[in-house]
Amino acid sequence: MSLDLRRTGEQGIAMDTPGWRHIDFRVHRLPVGATLDGHTAGCETALLLLGGHAVVEAAGRDWGLLGSRADPWAGGPPDGLLLPPGSPYRIRTTDAVELAVCAAPAETGVAARRLSPDTARFERRGSGSTERRIHHILPEEAPAERLLLVEVFTPAGNWSSYPPHKHDRDDPPHERELAETYYHRVRPGQGFALQRVYTAEGDIDATHAVRDGDLILVPRGYHVVAAAPGYDDYYLNVMAGPVREWRFTPDPDHAWLMNWGRTP
Repeated sequence: MSLDLRRTGEQGIAMDTPGWRHIDFRVHRLPVGATLDGHTAGCETALLLLGGHAVVEAAGRDWGLLGSRADPWAGGPPDGLLLPPGSPYRIRTTDAVELAVCAAPAETGVAARRLSPDTARFERRGSGSTERRIHHILPEEAPAERLLLVEVFTPAGNWSSYPPHKHDRDDPPHERELAETYYHRVRPGQGFALQRVYTAEGDIDATHAVRDGDLILVPRGYHVVAAAPGYDDYYLNVMAGPVREWRFTPDPDHAWLMNWGRTP
């Protein structure tokens, strides 16, 4: 397969990249006092302040100062906006900002709104060496046309997105086609995680040593993450496809390990 599944978050991915579709994603690291102008064009777009604070004007409105944490490790969910197609935006930072711009093609989207930390849903998933903490930023039950957004905190030595699962074909109610990106942050920053993406047919079988700031693409196939001992792994997931439903199929060889109980 010609598509390189690994790149940096700042390099990002465009939906017109050969072998890829459904998602545009890029991370901007902005210093204090910086200004970033953008436009959603034909996409539903989420602006997520993964760290830092900024004054945001978007969709003809001044949203004031947004931001809820210094960095992804600093506590609760991120702050941000969900914008429909055709919306200009301007970001003016008041301190150093890590901004994720997540987009998917849409017809009309929904009315612009804040993705407040207070509206995110918390979940503790798995147990023992598969336990991880999840913030559902833009879950299926929340209004949107295309995007699904979630961030996951995996403790050092634990496995995540486990057991391996996929969502690459339209087979309701069992599975829906959703492309997915994983934007990783690793703590301490010299550490690494491992991520595997593979298909049953074997035409994709890639395992990457993921460094802090790396982006992994999942165009199709099963996928799974492991945090190296001594290093916590954070990742932001963006999912989008023709139908906005998260329906997945575990790898049949490992489905017996499914323990995704939802715990408040």
